[in-house]
Parts: sequence; structure tokens; C-alpha cells
Amino acid sequence: MRIYLTTILLFLFCFCAVAQKQGERFAQSYALLDAMLNNEVEYSFKDAVFSVENAYLDGKLDKTEFEKEISVYVNLCNSLLKNRLLEYGEKDRETVNKWAAVFTVMTDSIPLYIQDGQYVYTPFSYDFKDIFGHHDKENLFVSKLLKTRMGNCRSLPYLYKILAEELYVDANLALAPNHVYIKHNSERHGWYNTELTSGIFPIDAWIMASGFVHVDAITNGVYMKALNNKESIAVLLVDLAENYNAKFPDNDGSFALQCAERAIKEYPNFAKALILKAEANKVQWQNETDEEKKKQMLTDLENQLAHIHNLGYRQMPEEMYLNWLVSLKTEREKYENKYLNNFIKN
Repeated sequence: MRIYLTTILLFLFCFCAVAQKQGERFAQSYALLDAMLNNEVEYSFKDAVFSVENAYLDGKLDKTEFEKEISVYVNLCNSLLKNRLLEYGEKDRETVNKWAAVFTVMTDSIPLYIQDGQYVYTPFSYDFKDIFGHHDKENLFVSKLLKTRMGNCRSLPYLYKILAEELYVDANLALAPNHVYIKHNSERHGWYNTELTSGIFPIDAWIMASGFVHVDAITNGVYMKALNNKESIAVLLVDLAENYNAKFPDNDGSFALQCAERAIKEYPNFAKALILKAEANKVQWQNETDEEKKKQMLTDLENQLAHIHNLGYRQMPEEMYLNWLVSLKTEREKYENKYLNNFIKN
């Protein structure tokens, strides 16, 4: 009996030690993102993404390999820059050329000539499996995209932004219902959208066609706003919290609340962060035993939800999201930006 109890205690000790180590990795990732927001550490979207994914993967992600895989695509972009001209003559030609190179690497086939052989590079494809990460958050990761060459509306724009920044140009993330895409601002075309899931440049009407983009959501920057780099880190903070909740489903909500509040500080009208905060507060409300405190917490929670609604946020059903996403291919002629679809000349 004594041996049996000792074995159980040893197992529990080891289990707690592993859980503590896992929790520490999330705390370390939070500290890095927070330091970037505070200008204490140099901003790097690549490093931020790696830290978020590595925390969920229990520290098993190899950073050297991660950077090596990214460098392959950076080198391919640089090769395109040396061997291709754009039908574009504005003063921001160099920047636009880099955006075009990244877009081509992400979405198009490229002939490659290596020594005496000719090969064809095939682009990334869309993975319709578990696109919301309900079964496994790793399905949303850039590291998974690099490994399988299949991604979704989270990993594809994240990788695009990483590659652009490796070429020393900006790429702005933008949000739509259940969706992330890229916005650029060029001298000739002004602001335009870049959609990686279908490989085209959609007009704003496609975003509006989802039926869940209220005009207030646009006015308040909930959707269709070109996010700056710090706001993009705020997006990763919510990713970090959601990954933590998936890893530790019975947590008390304090870590998610910490991430949400830091994200909101940087991006006040970030709907997902506001919802995350409300969900964390709901967990705390459910666990509260003091009736007076619980009553006040419920009032605060109701006010939070009303604020989110007033910002223009509307929840889009997942099935409708998939139909909307597919519409960009089935109704391409209707939603494609005709001024941008042929300015690349090989």
C-alpha cells in the first residue's frame, strides 16, 4: 500500500511539474509580447509568432529550423526581385515589387532553374480541415503551414507579414468576421486588399458581402482597419490566450484576462480581445461566492457585452463564413480588383 501511494504521489508531482513548465512558457511568451509593446525589446512579428506557437507546443518548436524554412521563401522572393519587372513606375516601386514577390511566392507557381534541371515551385494551398482550430490550435500555426504547405486565414496572412518584414517592407494585417487578410497602401492604388486564401485582390464589397460587417464596426476600427505593428501584436496576445485556454480548459481565467487587457490597451476596439475579457470575467463571476460582488460583476459583464455590440460587432456563424470565403472564387469576377490583377509582368 505504501509503495502504491508513493507511486501516485510521484505521478501527481511529475504531472504538476509538467503543467507548471507549460504555464511558464505561456508567461514567457506574454512577457516577450508585452516587452515589444513597451519598446523594451525590438519588434519582430516573426519572433512573436514563434513564441506564441512554441508555448502551445510545449517548447518543442525548433527556432533554427523555423527561421531556416522562412529563409527559403525569402530567398525565393529575392530571386523574383532580381529577375522580374513590374508594370508599375511610381516612386514606391521597390516596395510594391517586394509585396508582389511575396504574393507570388504565397499564391502562384514559379518555374525554377537549378543547375541543368527545370522544376516548378507550387504555392501554398488552403486547408479546409479544422480552420477554426477547434480540434487542435496547431492547425492555425505558421509552423504547421511551413511543414505541410497548407494553411488558412490565420497562418497564411501571418506568414505573408513575416516574409514582407524579412524583406524590410511593412504589411498590415486587417480583420473581417472570423478572418484575417492583408492591406497595403501604394502610391498608385491607395489602400487595397490582399487575400491569401484565394490568391486575389478583393474589393471592399467582398468584405461587406459577408453580411456581418456593420457600418459601426468599420467606423470604430473593429473590421477593415489596417493594423499597425503593435495592434498586430495585440492580435497575437489573443491567440496566446486562446491557446492557453485550449491547453488548460479548467483555468481560472486570469491569464486570458491579462492578455485581453494588454491587447485592449493597445487596440481598444479589438472585438476578440473585448470578448475574451468578457469570457474571462464570466468565469470569475461563476466562481465568485460573495453575492454582492457577484451582482456587481454581472452588471459589469452586461455592460461589456453591450459595448461590444455598440461597436458594431456581430458574430458570424461558421458555416456562413465558409460560404462567404468560397464566394471569392465562385464570384471572382464580381469581387476582384481589376486594377491590380494584371500589373505583375514576368
